[in-house]
Amino acid sequence: MNYDQIFDQAIDRLHSEGRYRVFIEILRNKGSYPDARCFAGHNGPKPITVWCSNDYLAMGQHPKVVEAMEEALHNVGAGSGGTRNIGGNTHYHIQLEQELADLHGKEGALLFTSGYVSNDATLSTLAKLLPGCVIFSDELNHASMIAGIRNSGCEKRVWRHNDVAHLEELLAAEDPDVPKLIAFESVYSMDADVAPIHAICDLADKYNALTYIDEVHAVGMYGARGGGISERDAAAGRIDIIEGTLGKAFGVMGGYIAADQKIIDVIRSYAPGFIFTTSLSPVLVAGVLASVRHLKSSSEEREKQQASAATLKRMMREAGLPVLDSTTHIVPLMVGDPVKAKRISDILLAEYGAYVQPINYPTVPRGKERLRFTPGPAHTDAMMRELTDALVEIWDRLEMRLAA
Repeated sequence: MNYDQIFDQAIDRLHSEGRYRVFIEILRNKGSYPDARCFAGHNGPKPITVWCSNDYLAMGQHPKVVEAMEEALHNVGAGSGGTRNIGGNTHYHIQLEQELADLHGKEGALLFTSGYVSNDATLSTLAKLLPGCVIFSDELNHASMIAGIRNSGCEKRVWRHNDVAHLEELLAAEDPDVPKLIAFESVYSMDADVAPIHAICDLADKYNALTYIDEVHAVGMYGARGGGISERDAAAGRIDIIEGTLGKAFGVMGGYIAADQKIIDVIRSYAPGFIFTTSLSPVLVAGVLASVRHLKSSSEEREKQQASAATLKRMMREAGLPVLDSTTHIVPLMVGDPVKAKRISDILLAEYGAYVQPINYPTVPRGKERLRFTPGPAHTDAMMRELTDALVEIWDRLEMRLAA
């Protein structure tokens, strides 16, 4: 058995398909985001502007967050000391879970080391505890949700994206006495569209199903206090489990679920992904705590970010660039070819100092390759005009078609 040959062939396939991933080495400049430094292929760091960060509101740079993390570091040190049940259940963790439960109007919340882990651990554990459970999954659900469903070992039914009529067909075909769980997202990060939450909850009520919503790309971003689309649409009370991340709009790291206390206790007691891993550093938790508290009381960052996204979409549309007409803060620019997507990304970085990564299969289907822009509250109109002009020049250079 030639193991090296097998590995080489696997990597060669990615290169031949034009979707080999390259991680760009950068450092953000504290206090001046979206400015950063790029270390790839240069003699020393090169100034760049970041256009693809999921730190949507630049809270990772916010003085309150940085100050809280510095204070925690000096007060308690770096690490948590272990798993939550042994040495890692700090006062910071308890405070943050209380804040997150309050954010979503739930009895409790539970922290995980990432949004991926919270989805995987919760979905797999919950379904295993429900005898004969069938999970109904939107076809565009995130890989972490798919992993959790797969790891549960239960039956699954995949419904067409945001198609509630198809969802009802699948629900109606099941035994009424079988436990059911409907899993979906609020904001889908690649197509930037939004789930019909109330319509899904209506079906859950009708067919006696639990509801699980991934609000990863919406928490901090929508609702009066940043509770996500479910808060904005006054639907949080209809959702059994709300899952979110602490590494996007909140700007730090981690994941969580919010639900009634019984569900929280069950996941806390049975999920290996929670029980057997070192808890988040209290330094990180302190930063998130400051971020959540700030965004609960301030809408300034959300309003500026939404204005930036609307401006960039308008500029791209007026320039004839193939931007998706989304209603959310994400700006997908369609390319439709992995090689060209990578080429456009490379030119932007090397010649224009604009950093945005190509999005290829399996993150999106083949033929739907794109560049995904996430302008933030600090991206100026001048920056967006320069970016749009650069993209028009590159489209022309690569002989790609613009809209009339």
